[in-house]
Amino acid sequence: MISTAIRVARVGSAAELAAAALMMLGFPVLMLAALVPSVPAFAAAAAATYLADHYLHRKGSYLINRLSKVRAGLSIRFLIRQLLLVLLLARLSLSDDLIFYGAIACFIAFYGLQAPHGALVTLIRNRRRMPVATRNVDLASRVRIPDAPSRRLLHRSAEKMLHLDLAAVVGVLVSAAVDSAVAGFVGIGVTLALGCAYVLALMPYVRGRRIPPCAEVVLAAVDDWLREYRPETVLYFSGSKDSAYQVNMWLETMEQLDSRPLIILRERAILDRMAPTTVPVICVPGGVHLMNMDLSTVRVALYAANVGKNIHMLRVPTMKHVFIGHGDSDKLASVNPFSKVYDEVWTAGRAGRDRYAIADVGVRDDDIVEVGRPQLAPIETWQGVPEGPRGGAADGRCPTVLYAPTWEGWDGNPGNTSLVLAGENIVKKLVKADPPVRVLYKPHPFTGTVSKEAGAAHRRITALVEQAAAERAADPRFTADAAAQAAARAELARIEARLAELSGAGGEKGDEAEATRDGLIDVRKHEEIARLRAEWNDAYWRSFPAYEHRVITGAEPRLYDCFNVSDAMVSDISSVVSDFIASGKPYAVTDSAELGVEEFKRQNTAVRAATILSNSAAELGELLAAVRDPAADPLAEDRGELKRYLLGPDEPKSIDQFNTAVANLTLKAETRNLGQESRAAAGAVEEVEPEDAEQPAR
Repeated sequence: MISTAIRVARVGSAAELAAAALMMLGFPVLMLAALVPSVPAFAAAAAATYLADHYLHRKGSYLINRLSKVRAGLSIRFLIRQLLLVLLLARLSLSDDLIFYGAIACFIAFYGLQAPHGALVTLIRNRRRMPVATRNVDLASRVRIPDAPSRRLLHRSAEKMLHLDLAAVVGVLVSAAVDSAVAGFVGIGVTLALGCAYVLALMPYVRGRRIPPCAEVVLAAVDDWLREYRPETVLYFSGSKDSAYQVNMWLETMEQLDSRPLIILRERAILDRMAPTTVPVICVPGGVHLMNMDLSTVRVALYAANVGKNIHMLRVPTMKHVFIGHGDSDKLASVNPFSKVYDEVWTAGRAGRDRYAIADVGVRDDDIVEVGRPQLAPIETWQGVPEGPRGGAADGRCPTVLYAPTWEGWDGNPGNTSLVLAGENIVKKLVKADPPVRVLYKPHPFTGTVSKEAGAAHRRITALVEQAAAERAADPRFTADAAAQAAARAELARIEARLAELSGAGGEKGDEAEATRDGLIDVRKHEEIARLRAEWNDAYWRSFPAYEHRVITGAEPRLYDCFNVSDAMVSDISSVVSDFIASGKPYAVTDSAELGVEEFKRQNTAVRAATILSNSAAELGELLAAVRDPAADPLAEDRGELKRYLLGPDEPKSIDQFNTAVANLTLKAETRNLGQESRAAAGAVEEVEPEDAEQPAR
């Protein structure tokens, strides 16, 4: 029942649900206490509403946002509490007392301070919002960007300002209880003094040297940096805040380019969620600002997503435009007709080329280049299956099967994800497999964002995995090395503490302008963080028993890390399948739309070497048999051929193929630009010559 209430209220935990209920019930109790009247009851109810409100704000509760939508926002809640306090004084026959008029005057003056406070906060934020935000771009030497105001002044500023009424409310309640106005007027004085002080503290940040330069100055500085840096290859990206992973997957590739790289983003939310990189990054929210930016040295623009804002870069003729995507699969998105606007489309292997030919959406075969998948370098090939507990392994190790379903998509197609129709069947059969296997469940981060059924299935599967993990922990066949796990957990804590120290976690963070000014990455620190993350991953897998079922959400461990500790995978039609094929390990794909094995394989290249599962998951035994006895695996040879077809050859390395493709396209862009210059020069000569011929001889 509690979990249902949490889901309906869209809160994150039972504590959050309790705080929401406390706040909702607190206001009727406040009104009742004011009418009775009862000072102790009013004080208790007021304390409950203050604390609950503060807790929900600190947690960023969805409920707070909903209350604002129904005209019960933060200011209204504080105003109602203050009005009920005035009602309490009236019911206590204090309406002719000086404290009654003092309370009314205080609250009117207090709300009078809200307007200048809100205006100043908004003005400061607007003036400190840069026309562009950058990382690894040296703007500090070109423009003066002052320090951000203290986080204490601007973070949750409205909530902080309104809570200053607490001194007046407490003082008035004390006066009502002891029949003396002294405490009330002291509290009123404190509230008004603090409110005025807050407003005065903000004023210096809206004038003089406390504000950044205007947009024209900043944009000129960016152009100056671009002329000095002379970028040659740009990764361009636009999307929602949840799509940051699509650009993050290309960061390491951009760092390994032979040409000078640059990343251009269009949304600040993406910049905030972007992984650390040594590549210069410029976030340009305004289309006009982007179109006026000096990108004359760029010869190749790479696009990781098909979105409307791509037009702002596609309009530039001096560079060649390439769609590289953010995955390589048989989904319809991989053959989007929009792709024909690009000069070239780069695919991993021959499969991508054939996919466009079959789709016949206007992308010419001559415009497709096979470059492999540089991101797949971290994926390890199969190292053999560990012995299970029946084989006598001391730590109870057993084969690991990764269940990594994709999300439900936007169109409601039942073939998008196996979660709804097959997910529970798959997990039930895996956790009950004999001989036993370990299950890792890693859902797509978008799971449940569109379909309630998918979200509900995810929660049921999570519960299944957690219950199976608890049962296995009590199974005497499985024994764990508690000392080794404790040591690994201690190592994890050490690594996380060092990572937090390097990342500045927990410290006071500046705003966008300050982050732009100080955004030059420390390469040595960046390399240390990369090393620590690799150590973290190793320690993570050693921190719990090798047989323990696990639900894995969030960014860490990464999907490829899960690939490397797994012996097989079950998934859906998505780039996850194409990527996993790089490992050479057995895999299964669910035919949730029930097309039938032959038709499913005909429509989806990546499943041609897979075990095909129906929604009942009855065929899972075939996958588990291949895992337990690789020598008897009937699809091993097919997987090798499919790997080469989908992802290209192992040699030359994918990053080398990618760099070659960039170099070739750069040459094409240079040739085109030189041709344009020659034609323009020839045209100018033709215009001048007739005029010269008409001039009289001298």
